[in-house]
Amino acid sequence: MRNLLKAAASVLLISAGLNTTAQTRKAVFIIADGIPADVIEKLNTPNLKLIAKQGTYLRAHVGGEKGGYSQTPTISANGYNSLLTATWVNKHNVWGNDIKAPNYNYWNIFRMFKNAYPNKKTAVFSSWTDNRTKLIGDRLSAAGNIHPDFAYDGYELDTVKFPHDKAGNYMHLIDEQVAAAAADCVKDKAPDLSWVYLEYTDDMGHKYGDSPQYYDAIEKMDAQVGKIWAAIQYRKQHFKEDWLIFITTDHGRDEATGKNHGGQSTRQRSTWMVTSYRPLNNYAKFYTPGIVDITPSINSFLNVKVPEAQQREMDGISLIGPLSVAEPAANYVQGSLDITWKALDPKGSVKVWVAADNTFKEGKADDYKLLATVPVTNEHVLVDVKNMPSKFYKVVIEGLNNTANRWVVLDEKK
Repeated sequence: MRNLLKAAASVLLISAGLNTTAQTRKAVFIIADGIPADVIEKLNTPNLKLIAKQGTYLRAHVGGEKGGYSQTPTISANGYNSLLTATWVNKHNVWGNDIKAPNYNYWNIFRMFKNAYPNKKTAVFSSWTDNRTKLIGDRLSAAGNIHPDFAYDGYELDTVKFPHDKAGNYMHLIDEQVAAAAADCVKDKAPDLSWVYLEYTDDMGHKYGDSPQYYDAIEKMDAQVGKIWAAIQYRKQHFKEDWLIFITTDHGRDEATGKNHGGQSTRQRSTWMVTSYRPLNNYAKFYTPGIVDITPSINSFLNVKVPEAQQREMDGISLIGPLSVAEPAANYVQGSLDITWKALDPKGSVKVWVAADNTFKEGKADDYKLLATVPVTNEHVLVDVKNMPSKFYKVVIEGLNNTANRWVVLDEKK
């Protein structure tokens, strides 16, 4: 009789449109290059607005802490890698578009994902081959020998199919190819984690600044996002899949002309993000998120468990799911560290860990010491480090739901 009742209940749930089987979760993130928040907010972008209506639109920032140890040039590859690794340039070490010496000890999102789910599929869609070969580190032992299962890139090298005209229209055609490949792959193969990179907007910004040509490029980008979003809707309608999308940019532009970036002015740091997820947590509600927060958010959605050593290094905080702490700060005062944070959930305690060196950046384990355990609602603690004399400290505040970290740099060489 009990089995008959269960079967009848399942039939009722299915007839009501409810899925009794957990849906497979998948995620896509898109970087549309070089668009400050004020521009995206004033233009006709129906697809971004459609996604934001279902989910959320947020103003965001790039550039790390202005004037602090994590200050990061507002340059493209720097921004991409800040998203990928959830760290700022002081850790990931990508200082420019030449990508000279990325520090692969700070794992990127694809390595985190493959470490957790080695049999699931990843994909990259990009005009720029370096995104895959240098930033992700395709097949490099230092980067964990990971390899995207689907890779559609290198189009900028195909001057036969995409002849490089002076007007720069070839880059729009490449982005059309990238978006079409992404939409087709999502629809037919449904990778579990995908990165789409669109470049044309930045090219037009550099060439024309704030102009009709630049605005037209952004509206064209919106149409390309729409194609990918339509493919996601197809998967959601025809398969037992739950999809997350994040769309963001890597930097803003200068206030005077809109042609330049790389500095720390408000507009160069001012960015945005659109996600299909709702509701976001209190961190998203009360603070301005950074590009580093996207990878932790995707990890939360996909249930990616990150090794503790990597988790302690991530500067980003998830916008999805419960949180304990945010806004970490620390100051050295006469042999002690004055450490503060904001409590986003009153439950439980925090553990405060301190290391007096940074061997992690060399691929070694840091020697963290547990110096305090206090209620999260205290939002501060003073810890004695006289027995750990150093010009540099790494602080990790570990709450029930998440961790946050902070450096104290007394020696600028660190």
